Formats: sequence, C-alpha cells, structure tokens
Amino acid sequence: MPDSDREMLPVYPDLECFREHDNTPEIIPGRATRDWMDETNSRFAYRCTPLPIANSSGWEIIMPFSIAAHWNGGNLPTDVVITSDEPGELVKHLAVPAFGHGILTFHPGYLFRTSPGWAIAARGAPNTVKDGITALEGLVETDWLPFTFTMNWRFTRPGTVYFEKGEAFCFLSLVPHAALDHIQPRLRTFDEAEELKQSFDHWRKGRNDFHARLAEGDPETVKQGWQRDYVKGRDPSGRFEPDFHLSRRRLKSPI
Repeated sequence: MPDSDREMLPVYPDLECFREHDNTPEIIPGRATRDWMDETNSRFAYRCTPLPIANSSGWEIIMPFSIAAHWNGGNLPTDVVITSDEPGELVKHLAVPAFGHGILTFHPGYLFRTSPGWAIAARGAPNTVKDGITALEGLVETDWLPFTFTMNWRFTRPGTVYFEKGEAFCFLSLVPHAALDHIQPRLRTFDEAEELKQSFDHWRKGRNDFHARLAEGDPETVKQGWQRDYVKGRDPSGRFEPDFHLSRRRLKSPI
C-alpha cells in the first residue's frame, strides 16, 4: 500500500480467516462490475461512481459450485429443498435450510477475527438483485467471538432460485463498530464552512450548465456525455486535488 494511503488511515485493522475445513469457498476482492450495470444504455450505471466503489469495497465469498433452492411457502426447514450436481456432503457443508420460514443458510467455512473495535458486516454483494430471494445482513463482533456465523437469505415468495458457481453468496466489509455509539451527527449550515460552500456552488453551477447544454444538443457536450470529475478524483472548483486510498477503487469503474 502506498505511503500516501497509510497516512490517511492511521490504523489498519487485521482480518484473519481461519479455515474450518479443506473445502472452504474462495474469498476474492469485491468486483466493481455488475451484469445489470453492463446492460444499461452505454453502461451509464457506472457513471454513478459510488456504485462501483461500493461493489469493490470489501471481499466476496464465492460459490464453489452451483445449487438450486426451492421453497414451497411453508415454515419448516424441510420446506426448503436444495439440489446440486455436487456430492451431498459438499452441499451440506455450504448450504442448508437451517431455520425454516423460507430462509436459506450458507456456511462461509471460516472463523474470522478482526482487530479490537472492528466487526464484520456480512451481507449480499452490493447492488446485486436476485429475483425471489433477498440477503439478510448481519454485523458480527469478530473482534472477540470464538465461533463462526452463517450468511442467510430469505425467499420473498415460493419458487426456485439459483446460485451459480463463481457467484458471491456473502460480501464482507469491516466496520469500526466500537466507535459508532460515540458518533453524533451534527447539523450545520454552509455559513460555517465558507470554502466548502464555494466548492459546492461551483459544482452545482457547473452541473446545471452542463445539463442545460446537453438539453440544447450542444455537439461538444453531447460528445462528452457526462462530467467525469468524480471518477477522476477532481474537485471541479480546482481548489484541491484529492489523493486518497479510494482512488484506486474509483478508477475501477469501467466507464
């Protein structure tokens, strides 16, 4: 990691992943792209830079093989049936209908430990939509827990859903949970932050002018398509050029 990045974050938490068995699913860095974002006209979804940043701000635990899960609408664990081409014992290590009520449970296969004050947020991959099922999110106090957790998905209606090989069934990010209770949002006015107000006004005027030219069909503006200040990490007022650790994830956007 570059020294400039280390200066931005004085403390880097540890994330240790202890394997429960030999066939644990692979953990990979979060991927910036999404199929549905690729399919938008001119891939315009990537112009919303916070989306690919969120997509890549963590780690994915990915499916080692494909499964199908069917829920008949009942509340018993046996009302969810999991099928796969893989041997039954491998499937049971990964996915089970443990709780009933249309909940599909995955075992990540790791005991995670983090530095004091840091927890793992376990959820579905950001900006990923699965028809018929939704990811449940948990905040796990991995700075002290000596046991594992499960990743759970809840069917939104009876039917069959598929998790394909290579798809993320769990997304991990780190949260400084010990600090959250000590943070109090402060409501302020721009009168208290003159330089920030100037930068904001410059950005707002530039955006409005750009959209006006775009609506008028100005050829150069149409050719440009959209403003790229955020992707490039550039303050449109020119008052400063930010240089910080998120820049690499920001530049992963394929637009």
